[in-house]
Amino acid sequence: MRISGITIPEKKHLNIALTAVYGVGVKTSEKILKEHKISFSNKVKDLNEETETLIRKSIEKEVIEGDLRRFIGNNIKRLKDIQSLRGRRHIIGAPVRGQRTKTNARTKKGKKKTMGSGKTKLQKK
Repeated sequence: MRISGITIPEKKHLNIALTAVYGVGVKTSEKILKEHKISFSNKVKDLNEETETLIRKSIEKEVIEGDLRRFIGNNIKRLKDIQSLRGRRHIIGAPVRGQRTKTNARTKKGKKKTMGSGKTKLQKK
């Protein structure tokens, strides 16, 4: 099964498999399945074409994939352009939502860089 160019994993339960689409989380997938009265425990490979098209149409009504990425990118660009605090923190690569930075924040800061002893190593002859 493919939705918006994304292949949905066939061996997973439906409510988890639908989260492979960017912008569809567990809550959204469960809402869609409840709307069409489809069991969460069904696997993707067990669906017939009729239910596949129902699910596909419901998901394509949502803002997903490229449109959502573009929307989020534009919001971040706007914050950078107006030089808000959040925009400046995006620019320097620091956590944006008030997290501490003395420790942690490795996701935004990148791999930890440590100093050596400060001495240059002697070359062997």
